[in-house]
Amino acid sequence: MRFARPFHRVDAALRGVLAAPGRHRGPRTRPMPPRRRLLLTSAAVVCAVLIGVLTLRDADGPGAAGPEPSAMGERCRPTELLEPPCGAWFGAFVPHERADLEQRVRAYEQRVGRRLDIVYTYHDMSLPEGTRREGRLLTPEEQRVGEDRMLLLSWESKWWGGTKAQQPSWKQIADGALDASVIDVQARRIKDYGERTGKKVFLSFDLEMDTRTPDNGTPAQYVAAYRHIHDRFRELGVDNVVWTWIITGYLGHADLFERMYPGDRYVDWIGYNQYNYYRCHDTDWLSFARTQRATHAWIRAHISDDKPLMLSEFGTAVDAARPERQAEWYAQVPEVLKELEGVKAALQWNHRDPGPHCNLALADDTAWESLREVVADPYLNQPST
Repeated sequence: MRFARPFHRVDAALRGVLAAPGRHRGPRTRPMPPRRRLLLTSAAVVCAVLIGVLTLRDADGPGAAGPEPSAMGERCRPTELLEPPCGAWFGAFVPHERADLEQRVRAYEQRVGRRLDIVYTYHDMSLPEGTRREGRLLTPEEQRVGEDRMLLLSWESKWWGGTKAQQPSWKQIADGALDASVIDVQARRIKDYGERTGKKVFLSFDLEMDTRTPDNGTPAQYVAAYRHIHDRFRELGVDNVVWTWIITGYLGHADLFERMYPGDRYVDWIGYNQYNYYRCHDTDWLSFARTQRATHAWIRAHISDDKPLMLSEFGTAVDAARPERQAEWYAQVPEVLKELEGVKAALQWNHRDPGPHCNLALADDTAWESLREVVADPYLNQPST
């Protein structure tokens, strides 16, 4: 599992606000055509109606019968790319060992008071050896969790704990050197999962790739590797993957983001990971809004103005001098989330990073209660079918 996070991402949000470089891409900042403005306005009206319906339903209590899905109309169904009908999905990374994923997810859900829409797990590209399953996408535990939740699989070009010679490079992947041993094996597993269950999965190749060059290769080699995996899956008939490109969101890497974007044909969703690190990186305390808005605006201006976006990891450290601050930070999430156009999923990172003061997990009952109230907001409660 991916528990390490690079330390050189010092204050991703604050430095991103202060430094937002990057070449202007005209085609990605084209004015919105009138028809699209009309469609978005209509969608906003539909969203308001749906939120009102959900609010009335919840007001009758958790056991009250809500409207039938058919009564909400076709507009309330998730899209082919798993976009929610209105508002955003809620998900989380829940720390676990492979074998106890189901128990850990259920325990998290019990504390937060609802089922997760998306469960986030991490894998490397190692070969299965003995009982080792880090490189095996869709473990039995993940498949059971995925029976009534969506899965986001993060697939990293690493061999955790392996030798230097065992670490895959982007050039090797792009050249097809791992096709028979790794890529094709996992592609067929995902395809089989879709054929048996009718389910799709979110798949991210090398999240935070902007921190992995030059060790894994050049930006061009990353793009070639990503496209190769995508095309290889397509050649093998894998049609149940929602391709999710995830960056740090640290705007000091803006030039890398542009150079490492695989292209609109290869990306379905864009995710970014922004935190309030506070003393973990010796920065000011940053509100949820300050951790998200600058990166969101930059992505919309320079990468895509219409792809669905995902807060693929978000969270905050604790202020030991003011313990209630963590709860207050989470309380801001719904209001800000509704302002972030196109953000269709938000996944809480409930674990720690390496280093002192770097525990980003919910610290106490007050913080849990705050998040519980956040995820009860109708905006984060979407019909899943």
